Amino acid sequence: MAIVRKEIKQAAKGQLKGKFWLVLGVILVNSIILGTSSATFIGPLVLGGPLALGLSIFLLNVVRNNDPKFANLFEGFNNFTNSLIAYLLIGLKVILWSLALMVPGIIKSLALSQTFYVMRDNPNIKPQEAMKMSEQMMKGHKWEYFVLGLSFFWWFVLCGITFSIAYIYLAPYMSLTYANFYEKLKMENPVAPANS
Repeated sequence: MAIVRKEIKQAAKGQLKGKFWLVLGVILVNSIILGTSSATFIGPLVLGGPLALGLSIFLLNVVRNNDPKFANLFEGFNNFTNSLIAYLLIGLKVILWSLALMVPGIIKSLALSQTFYVMRDNPNIKPQEAMKMSEQMMKGHKWEYFVLGLSFFWWFVLCGITFSIAYIYLAPYMSLTYANFYEKLKMENPVAPANS
């Protein structure tokens, strides 16, 4: 079953209504924390996993209309070790695959793209299991996910023209679109049961 790009983008636009500033605020704070932590090499390595998991928790709460809160961003720290390990393993796998050729690295990155959403829905699994589940869910859907990313091309052009002002709308819209993609994958593939 193909995932309809237009449908999930439309859903994301609808989910932004009444929550736009909250979604933007969470994404900005996430970016600021990661940006300021990059003053040291270790900062993004240590904070990246828990913040990625926290952002996934927040975005899925928005998508599922499950009382999203700003504090969701920091819930990834409740599963610090597993989120850190997942973040490091994903980075390592993508780097190793990229060393061979750029294309395999991109493919591996697409295959692992759902890891933190899977961890949100299955907080007690090991990072390696979440990565395997992501790869399994993405079988036959990597191209769709890649094209979904490309569908934002003109938005990025607009961001360039407006000196990134358009990114204020694009970041929440794009983030919720990717969370909706996961929701569609999950409905089709029972590998990641929801623990809402």
